[in-house]
Amino acid sequence: MENSTEIMSFVLAMYGNMGHFKYLYFTVALLFYMSVIFANAFLIVIIYLDRNLHEPMFLFLCCLFVNEIWGSTSMLPCLLVHILSDTHEISVIYCFLQIFNIHSYVGIEFGTLTMMAYDRYVCICKPLHYNILITKRIVQKVILVIWVATFIEVGVLLSLTIRLKRCGAVINKVFCAHHLVVELSCSPDRTVSLIHDLVFGLIFSVATPVCYILYTYVKILSVCLKGSKETRMKALETCTPHFVSLISFVLACFYSLITQRFDMFSVPYPLCVFLSMYVVIIQPLQNPLMYGLKLSQIRHACKHLLTLKTSQLYIFVLVF
Repeated sequence: MENSTEIMSFVLAMYGNMGHFKYLYFTVALLFYMSVIFANAFLIVIIYLDRNLHEPMFLFLCCLFVNEIWGSTSMLPCLLVHILSDTHEISVIYCFLQIFNIHSYVGIEFGTLTMMAYDRYVCICKPLHYNILITKRIVQKVILVIWVATFIEVGVLLSLTIRLKRCGAVINKVFCAHHLVVELSCSPDRTVSLIHDLVFGLIFSVATPVCYILYTYVKILSVCLKGSKETRMKALETCTPHFVSLISFVLACFYSLITQRFDMFSVPYPLCVFLSMYVVIIQPLQNPLMYGLKLSQIRHACKHLLTLKTSQLYIFVLVF
């Protein structure tokens, strides 16, 4: 058996032979990445510049947009390199770094979506207590706790996995997946890493937040059914992007978990590759578009900023 010191890199076997199409795939992936960076950074700037948006809900949105950039950056630069590469090898160090980034992205995403659900729950179901329970200082502390706790949790998970002896080097994915790396191990104690991944990764980071979010939506729905038309419209405007984002993210994570544990030969190869990357490509692009188009406060702030910049540019042209 080979030990971990003899395996210096992994082979990502799902790329296959793309031929001349690799330049087309590279261009499409690059456009996706640039779109993700621009869309999320643009809304972060909008929220930062408009003082009317310096409210708890928009602080959570800023956290969400920063995390989308973090998540897409964990995969897309590596994807771009491997599309043009002929070997599709990734070093062990960078592989574990990618696992850390992807797992932390997922944990922070669920944590942020959970707190956004709580924010909407308090706003709609307990409006008189909103300014007491939800303040900017509390939100800032909660966001910091989400990021730090997620980094610590993922760090503990990887500390257990890194020490395992590895007897294989082929990963049947376009990126490094923790479960598949553990499956390459020939250490008898790899069960500890798998249990930690199940308990903290699946139950605490995914199942618990999803159950709580569903609970808040049941409460919000019950209030809306008894409330006025204005209450229902307010809930629909603020909750629709969040609900769509949650459903999309849960389905993407569920598909990723299934494909890591079962053979998916019945799924067409291009579709399999696309779905495996959905969580860090489409999700980071979908969220800023959803919130930017749906929330009236952000739409008005965007129009105001664009109008102001256009006016300044027009005055500058006239002067010079």
